[in-house]
Amino acid sequence: MIVVGGEALVDLVPSPGTRDPSGPLLPRWGGGPYNVAVALGRLGVPARFLSRMSTDPFGTAMLERLHRSGVDTSLVQRGPEPSTLAVVGLEPSGSARYGFYTNGTADRLVQDPGPLPADTQAVALGTLSLVLEPGASVYEAVLRRESEAGRLISLDPNIRPDLIADPDAYRRRFREWLPSVGLLKVSDEDAAWLGMTHPDEWLRAGVSAVVITRGADGLTAATPAGRVEVPGAPTVVVDTIGAGDTAHAALLARLYAHGALNRNRLADLDLQAWRDVLSFAALAAARTCARPGAEPPTAGELSASAPLKTPN
Repeated sequence: MIVVGGEALVDLVPSPGTRDPSGPLLPRWGGGPYNVAVALGRLGVPARFLSRMSTDPFGTAMLERLHRSGVDTSLVQRGPEPSTLAVVGLEPSGSARYGFYTNGTADRLVQDPGPLPADTQAVALGTLSLVLEPGASVYEAVLRRESEAGRLISLDPNIRPDLIADPDAYRRRFREWLPSVGLLKVSDEDAAWLGMTHPDEWLRAGVSAVVITRGADGLTAATPAGRVEVPGAPTVVVDTIGAGDTAHAALLARLYAHGALNRNRLADLDLQAWRDVLSFAALAAARTCARPGAEPPTAGELSASAPLKTPN
């Protein structure tokens, strides 16, 4: 079981065929961790979501989508606070920019669930949930405690600079997390913002493997076995909303298929296996880019190119 912790929010996106900010905006369910949980469920990987979600109509609809995707919601807390909103603007390339409305929203008020269930193999965290207090400290406590308990921690910081009041303080805090992190997934833009000059620096800081997503150019993994790169999968880009989250989920799904959801096995994975993992993630992200909003593919949609296997 993979526990995904973090925010669920409402993306307000331009209606199909327009990028006019004055035009109609349509609600789409999102949030980096929420997208990862949905993508894992659609890929047939056991996943459980940890968050606080509103009892408003948006929160209820997002919870129902988790159920339809096969995600366990036993760790979801509910509250009367409103759902977080993200107003999405699209660049001509299809890349997304965001404006967030987060004050007093439900996902910021998550409470520490205590030690996670015994069937937890890995914990995936990141995005706004590790920035906005008081919830950020709760998720940080989960990160440290579950790492100490031997669970693989997968981290995608998914940087939103406009929401980080003190960038230097956040960078220091981020570096303090690294000894507890097994898999670090970052975009090339995130790496630059964080001051990453070489992925080997983060391996030396204690991370077992680093995966850098490079948009249409593909993915790179830096591991104790060496470095491997794969190109992006061909696609027609409608928008890039949720593509990085889908890649994160697909990395975890393929590592699950390889039986590598722990730090020792992750560190021992050879470059051929990493090429398979990265190629699967590239394909899954491309499928998401080909349709509007964060709509990750199912295992069936990817099976012809990269069928998932059940680990022994």
